[in-house]
Amino acid sequence: MPAERSHQSVMLAESVDAWLGEAGQKVGALFVDGTFGCGGHTRELLRRVGPDARVLAFDKDPHAVAQAMQIGDSRFSISHGSFCQIEGLPASSVDGVLLDLGMSSAQVDDPSRGFSFLRDGPLDGRMDCTSGPTVAQWLVQADAQEIEEVIHDYGEERFARPIAKAIATHCRAQGEIRSTLELARIVAGVVRTRERGQNPATRTFQAFRIHINRELEDLRNALDATLRVLRPGGRLAVLSFHSLEDRIVKRFIARHSREEVDPRLPPVLARVVLPLRQLGRMRPSPQEVAGNPRARSAMLRVAQRIPESGKK
Repeated sequence: MPAERSHQSVMLAESVDAWLGEAGQKVGALFVDGTFGCGGHTRELLRRVGPDARVLAFDKDPHAVAQAMQIGDSRFSISHGSFCQIEGLPASSVDGVLLDLGMSSAQVDDPSRGFSFLRDGPLDGRMDCTSGPTVAQWLVQADAQEIEEVIHDYGEERFARPIAKAIATHCRAQGEIRSTLELARIVAGVVRTRERGQNPATRTFQAFRIHINRELEDLRNALDATLRVLRPGGRLAVLSFHSLEDRIVKRFIARHSREEVDPRLPPVLARVVLPLRQLGRMRPSPQEVAGNPRARSAMLRVAQRIPESGKK
């Protein structure tokens, strides 16, 4: 079954509504899809915008880029790369940015990609399988302290130290950990307790994926870039799936949307208006979670770029 049919875009209507804002029929509007994935959000947006709109998508995954190239719409273009590349767009040129931080079903369900321990496959874990080290290659040259820091910081794993020691010991004795199930067995050998219904290796796999793909660094850079590329009135919509991502987004929007008062200045000058306005947050409906369990941890946060003068 083609990926675009098996994959269900999370909070599709809510995300596209937030992404569009009031610019849906604006002449010459430009929208950016930071992660094309299986293309559900982009396809829905193209159905709803005017004939003069443009949609620019990014994706690290060459498989996603190849799929995007099949969209026969002159309003759409795709770039192979991280969404932090939006920093190269002209200032105040974009009407809406959507950052969907989730993985596609095509990535998770393909054992050759090395993202999941449910079926055996090579321990790859790269979004862009054409460049950079695999998880297996990184582990064989990393020491126990570095592995522990990654598992702790990106997996929020309380057993980070024994897991790291077991991995480092295995790599010294036997060399590269080549398969996903081999890594999962090593982790399970030292993690004796776990949340009900969760595999002991869940947090470790998350941590290694985030690290090898520089996911949080790219997210921070992309968020900073939106302040420059969004037009006044333009929307930022971010769909996150775990607490590390959501915490970064939440703090970014809060930091750039709170009014500040400088008590050293006269009242007429004391108010400093920051560049964003919070528009709220949403979670998927119970009906969506029932039909698509992968949506259960999703959080959609939305903000709007306002003029530096603070005028609406």
